[in-house]
Amino acid sequence: MSATGTVEGIELLTRAHDRLRDVVAGVPEGAWGAPTPCGEWTVRQVFNHARLDQQAYGAAITGAGWPDADPFHPVDGLEGDATAALDKVLSDVVGVYAGLPADAEEVATPLGPLPFRVAAAAAAMDAGVHAWDIAAATGQASPLDDDLAEGISLAADRLADHLRASFGVFAAAREVPEGAGRAEALLAFLGRDPHWAPAVS
Repeated sequence: MSATGTVEGIELLTRAHDRLRDVVAGVPEGAWGAPTPCGEWTVRQVFNHARLDQQAYGAAITGAGWPDADPFHPVDGLEGDATAALDKVLSDVVGVYAGLPADAEEVATPLGPLPFRVAAAAAAMDAGVHAWDIAAATGQASPLDDDLAEGISLAADRLADHLRASFGVFAAAREVPEGAGRAEALLAFLGRDPHWAPAVS
């Protein structure tokens, strides 16, 4: 935690990973094919995207273990024990980040070199926001509280507009609802409807 009380670094990354683990473990058996806030992607695809992205964050530092599939074209399927596969990837990433100096000025990431605090927040942003996507799609409570959102904002404020303009990673920022908390404001800034819910058939 920083001097300002904001959760950051390994603590932030671990917290985001724990939220993603919990949400994935809570997906009902019949909900893996459900639509999500991520365009046309199903829960399975968001899960695969999030897992591959986290794998890339570790591989960018170690130079090994790069994803063997494109995170931005995730398959709509699950192989083996999806929860165990995710857990291994997340544990590996935290292990890699834990071995880095917290004051490192340049950490290799899939987005290019970033200061350690920003790199950890970027990985946490990916895990935490996709945890929210899966939770929203499967009727679970939001895993994105204001403390987690505040820590993630370190990366969102620095990177989101560039990623949106250069790679189309995020939809256009939405107007922040009046009286919105930090989590709702973050979701809106990243192009998501904070009150998204699956269409009722």
